[in-house]
Order: sequence, then structure tokens, then C-alpha cells
Amino acid sequence: MTEQYPETADIETSSDGYAARFAGPVGEWMLGVQEAVVCSWVRDLSPDAVLDVGGGHGQLAIPLARDGHKITVLGSDPVCAKRIEAEIQAGKIEFVTGNVLALPFPDKSFDVVVSVRLLPHCERWHTLVKEMCRVARKSVIVDYPVDSRLSSLLFSVKRKLEGNTRTWLTFRHVIVRCEFERNGFGFKQRKGQFFLPMVLHRTLKRREISVFLEAVCRKLGLTRRWGSPVLVEMERT
Repeated sequence: MTEQYPETADIETSSDGYAARFAGPVGEWMLGVQEAVVCSWVRDLSPDAVLDVGGGHGQLAIPLARDGHKITVLGSDPVCAKRIEAEIQAGKIEFVTGNVLALPFPDKSFDVVVSVRLLPHCERWHTLVKEMCRVARKSVIVDYPVDSRLSSLLFSVKRKLEGNTRTWLTFRHVIVRCEFERNGFGFKQRKGQFFLPMVLHRTLKRREISVFLEAVCRKLGLTRRWGSPVLVEMERT
């Protein structure tokens, strides 16, 4: 199945091994930061239908379904459904196998399209953005790491500490914004998730310290200006 499709990064992000990166109190806290922002934005849109592209990891699909939204998850291989199988069997989430660069849905099929942990690992990310915009009626929500002078250094440190780190793309805000504008979507809002590197929080393994440090950074305005990764919502113009 995967040989049909040019982009299958979600196979790894939907795996148990990838989920292990967010195991424990610190990982749960980091996912909670992401979940709170996305669920709040989606809730404000009151959508009838939400598509989660590459969301077999369940980091958004499960809490969004818990909020009562009608959720469809698109995975590039049936194996991507493993971690959300219980919700699929319970009828809370619908899973569809397909190409993330040629979504198997008509134009404007979903009120909201979300995708996290995918854009930075997709070489043809321009096509991914185009497809998400095509099937979205109202908004598209994605996340991405911000391009900065520290990006290369942080990758080297992250690889040494984690051992199994994949390469990823970093983005400048203006580049992402322009790409969405080409596809009929304008900027609505953006929020940095963390100021300090996520690998630092994983290394500390002390949730209370990480929460305190990030709270200080938010109060000082550091996260708003330089936080990474960011979540961004783009709306149809």
C-alpha cells in the first residue's frame, strides 16, 4: 500500500515508537499544550465535520472526538489506524486510507482540516497545503517548527539525546503564510507552543520545572515572539 504514495511520514508518527516520545508526565504535558490550543480553535468554529490528515497518532483526533466533533482521520496506510482502533470500533472516529498529497475527498468536504507532526516531514509540503485547502470549507490548522539560527544546533543536540531523531523541515512564517494565500486562505491566528526546546523538557523529565520555565517565558513575551513549534490557523478568504 505505501508504495503507491509518495509521502508516508505518518506511518512513523502513528507508531508506538513515536508515541513513546510523549510518554510520562512531561510528554503528557506537552501534548496537553497542543491539545488545548487546537480544541479551543476548533470549538470556536462549531464544525460539522473535521478531517485530521496523518492523525493516526490520535493526539488530536481522540480529544476532538471527545469534544463531540465528527472526525475523519486520513492515513497513508491501514497500519496508521492502530493507535485509534478503539475509537474507530466505537464509531467515534472514521479512518480512511489514502494519499496525503491527493486527498480522496471532494472540494470543501470538511469544515475544518487539521494536521500536526506531518508538514515538517513532507518534502512536497506545498502540495500537502494545496490539498488541505482544497477540501476545507472554513479553516486549516497546522503546526511547524520555526526556522532560526538555532535550528541546526538543536537538531544535532536532539539527535545525540534521542538517537532516533528524523530530519525535518523548518519554516519562516511568511513562507507558510504566502503558500496558504496562494490557495485562497488568509492568516487568522498563530500561537507558539514552547520557547525552550522540547528536547530540553524531555531531558529534564521534571514536569513541574518545565511548566514553571515555560510560564515565565510566556509572561515575558518570549514564547509569543520566538516560540516553536507554532500552531497556525488559516481561514478561507
